[in-house]
Amino acid sequence: MNEKIRWLRNKIGSLNLDAMIVSSPINIKYLTGIEAEGILILARKENYFITDARYVEAVNSLLTIEDEIIVEDMQTLSKEDGENLFLFCENVGFEENYVTYAKYKEYMYKYKINNLVETEGIIEKQRAIKDNEEIKYITKACNITDDCFEYLLNYIKIGMTEKQIAGAIERFYRINGADGLAFDSIVASGPNSSMPHAVPTDRKIEYGDVITIDMGCKYNGYCSDMTRTIFVGKIDDEIKKIYQLVLKNQLQTIGEMHEGAISKNITKMVVNDFELNGYDLIHALGHSVGLELHEIPTLGTKSEVILKPNMIITDEPGIYITGKFGVRIEDTVIVGKSTGVPLTKSNKEMVIIKG
Repeated sequence: MNEKIRWLRNKIGSLNLDAMIVSSPINIKYLTGIEAEGILILARKENYFITDARYVEAVNSLLTIEDEIIVEDMQTLSKEDGENLFLFCENVGFEENYVTYAKYKEYMYKYKINNLVETEGIIEKQRAIKDNEEIKYITKACNITDDCFEYLLNYIKIGMTEKQIAGAIERFYRINGADGLAFDSIVASGPNSSMPHAVPTDRKIEYGDVITIDMGCKYNGYCSDMTRTIFVGKIDDEIKKIYQLVLKNQLQTIGEMHEGAISKNITKMVVNDFELNGYDLIHALGHSVGLELHEIPTLGTKSEVILKPNMIITDEPGIYITGKFGVRIEDTVIVGKSTGVPLTKSNKEMVIIKG
């Protein structure tokens, strides 16, 4: 049996559940590799993937005997067979974060379930620790992102628009082996860089600009996430001071991302240093990365997660001066025994392009 499904079966057994319905497409991909529409059912003895007729052949071609998953066409699954899936099951787990009340009622009626029980994100919590294959895919996505940044340093010119640069990022990813964007790229220049989630505009790059570029791609479904702040032609002293403060904290955070560290304490270290210098950290310090861009855990002042080896988390302190400029530096980092290890390795020193 698929190792991840075996793990989940053992987990639901420890929670006194007899079966489980997995509805989240991301969790289904994580457990099985299947990306088609449908639901995964871990019944008392068998595993079923219930899908539309359009996907049955493709799903069957993906699965092997070792997966031990029976693929069923929802249109031809009889009412009796559907009701028998949970025969003798008293408690059936479901993903309360992905199931509407209407779908909840449908499951109860269609499958004649006695009791649906919330599972409180058990799969998402397991996804926080990456296996060797997942690390390989995320590392590859990070390598492509690094290559893209190196390309941009020679590509960006005065007079180009933020939208043009964002378009170049997407083209580079697709030409160089990525699935595509992990998220819509942020290219924010001049005063636009003071907005952490700025959307690329028609603003043209000017001499003296700060440019914040937040970029990431997907490789085999797994995400990278990196931010660099670069400068066109020159760096003003005020910006240089803030850049050095952000970089110092970003590097220190990497060193603290080790086994046993508490996410809240890491974040407070940055918050305290920023406040000592008259600035605020206005967003989370980081977040886990995997099949989704934002996974658990989050590095924040209210997060008391204990870090474990092979968690992959972003480290992204930033300072933003409203209407003037912003500086953010971000890496995708793997948690190690004694320190974090950046998977994105692009230059973080102050980069000045001629434009």
